[in-house]
Amino acid sequence: MVEVKKYNVAVVGATGMVGQKMIDVLLERQFPINRLKLLASARSADKKLKVGSETYTVEEVSPQSFEGIDFAFFSAGGNLSKELVPEAVKRGAVVVDNSSAFRMEEDVPLVVPEVNPDAAGKHRGIIANPNCSTIQMVVALKPLHETAILKRVVAATYQAVSGAGKEAVEELKEQCRAYLAGKPVKTGLIPHKGAIRNYQLAFNLVPQLDIFVEEGYCKEEIKMIRETRKIMSLPGLPVTATTVRVPVINGHSIALNVELEQALSANEARALLEKSPGVLVADNPGKLEYPTPLEADGKDAVYVGRIRPDYSVEYGLNMWVVSDNIRKGAATNSIQIAELLI
Repeated sequence: MVEVKKYNVAVVGATGMVGQKMIDVLLERQFPINRLKLLASARSADKKLKVGSETYTVEEVSPQSFEGIDFAFFSAGGNLSKELVPEAVKRGAVVVDNSSAFRMEEDVPLVVPEVNPDAAGKHRGIIANPNCSTIQMVVALKPLHETAILKRVVAATYQAVSGAGKEAVEELKEQCRAYLAGKPVKTGLIPHKGAIRNYQLAFNLVPQLDIFVEEGYCKEEIKMIRETRKIMSLPGLPVTATTVRVPVINGHSIALNVELEQALSANEARALLEKSPGVLVADNPGKLEYPTPLEADGKDAVYVGRIRPDYSVEYGLNMWVVSDNIRKGAATNSIQIAELLI
């Protein structure tokens, strides 16, 4: 019987939504862990977290935290990643970073295992986990491109509040309670913390994620455009996006429109997607079957439905793409990247 090699693993940001989900997914997928270290900022240090049958004490992260670590999963924000990822790599760890800090660095692979697994092996210590909405989009796009070649991609997202963190989830719940009770609704976290103006998300939509950066685009939209091109090795692909925060707890949705170079019917696209890794097709209009965020919540698949022709262009398709943004959009994709290396 061959003995499976085990690894020393650190999770940075272990008390956050994504960090906690990373821990769950490591256990679920039986990642071969020798020693597990849970790390966070000073604010969360000394908290107790139950992992399986064991209780761990969260340690304050520092450069020395990564001595002897084989894999470090970072999900504690871009500033902390910029500071400590190089320190982890210096000490021999392979880092899978969930922030946007390194995604567009030329020598850092940006990886979705169902789309560009070979890129992971070209790392120099850092592998970037893409933006959550980009991940689910490219999983759906890849089989279409391989068969009929993408000409243009237009995405409109409907992004859950869990993407803004635990505090934003609680704010939405409180807003709903206050609104239904006829009480004043408090705001502070949408479109983002520290914004010059905050919006109520309960019973509302907010067409901004993150800060505005150029020509009226917000950062999330620019991420989707640039990351899609990098992951799919299509630097000239015309991509545009409008990202919207919606009052859904968990699970991002995308209304996706693609223009292709060659003919591809809706039935052919459906058959391709049904055979694609990581995709689950739920598409039966006659039975009112299509994906919803509630259906995707807690699962790792990228769900695709409402596949139909776009009659406004010669070779066009519309589809609806839904996925759990905390799992496949962050935690699970990160663990899958590490699995490619072992």
